[in-house]
Amino acid sequence: MVRMHPLPSVVYFTQLLTSIARAKHHSTVITLVKQMDLLEIAPDLYTLNILVNCFCHLNRVDLGFSVLAKILKLGFQPNCVSINTLVKGLCLQGKIVEAVNLADEMGEKGFKPNEFTYAVIINALCKVGETDLAINSLRKMEDANFVLNAASYNPIICSLCKDGLLTDALKLFSTMTSKGIQPNLFTYNPLIQGLCNFGHWKEAAKLVTEMEERNIMPDVYSFNILVDMLLKEGKMMEAKEALDMMIEKGIEPDIFTHNSLIDCYCQQNKMDEAVKTFNTMVRRGCSPDVISYSILINGYCKSKRIAEAINLFHEMLDKRMIPNVVTYTTLIDGFCRVGRPLAALELLHEMQASGENPNLQTYAILLDGLFKNGCFVEGMALFREIVDKKLDINIVI
Repeated sequence: MVRMHPLPSVVYFTQLLTSIARAKHHSTVITLVKQMDLLEIAPDLYTLNILVNCFCHLNRVDLGFSVLAKILKLGFQPNCVSINTLVKGLCLQGKIVEAVNLADEMGEKGFKPNEFTYAVIINALCKVGETDLAINSLRKMEDANFVLNAASYNPIICSLCKDGLLTDALKLFSTMTSKGIQPNLFTYNPLIQGLCNFGHWKEAAKLVTEMEERNIMPDVYSFNILVDMLLKEGKMMEAKEALDMMIEKGIEPDIFTHNSLIDCYCQQNKMDEAVKTFNTMVRRGCSPDVISYSILINGYCKSKRIAEAINLFHEMLDKRMIPNVVTYTTLIDGFCRVGRPLAALELLHEMQASGENPNLQTYAILLDGLFKNGCFVEGMALFREIVDKKLDINIVI
């Protein structure tokens, strides 16, 4: 293009730079714009906006502001894209106060921020727990009569639910829907989670039904929240109904769904049902993970069926699955339960050799098992190891 005579319009250069930026080759864009400057190819506002965007993606918002100064110097009027890009760049760097100030300052200068500007700020504020400031930004949007959508409300609803302010979240949800704003999946899921966290599973189930009435298809996450909560409440029949409803709607249960079911059966000492669910998961093409195995191993250990637990542990190793500290600690506890503390001690050494560090719970369980089974020499040796590692002995004891 630069060898052509006459040179193509800057519009064509900008189109090319846009494609390169979308491919995330931000440094390349910057280099090419510098070449354009050397060849005296005058940029337009779109070219400079792309340059601001690339600097922001490279965490150089300071250079993005330099480009903004150039935009003004060349007599261009910064548009929403210019401002929004800088606001987003500041938010990505965690400079949220600066982002809010920039939006306000540009607004005072006549460069009005739009709904996207505030949506970026709201999202960033919620991520750092500044929910009150996010609500203030939402109020500014409402006062400015911006056309709002669910994306403006969702981060705040999610943040309120995470903070345990469920009543406030539901009020905001009600305000949103009363304005005729259609909620979406990302509106409902935090509310379902929040209701379940407080044990309001019936209200959570109603929200799932309400989603369907609004033609919003619940996803696997929506059902997982509900199924997990019902299982924790010991409502196995209701959990199975939710699971059946999930499958009827063509939503495949994932690893989290199955793990919740397996854990519930293990807690109730229904190991045959737990194994059946484990095998069903495999048949459905959902590969068990370390958590799946650890849950099942824990169930066997609590039932003092140590042989089955060991078999599962070896199955994990055969599948090149790396046991974590929970897996090892569970099996160590199992050995201690059946009066085999020396086997537990040997497993501790295997654990350390594999590079997995025992935690305080691991040591406490093993120390208790050694002393209760009369292995005082080994127990004192382990105690000295704990002292040498400067762990909190009081917690272990």
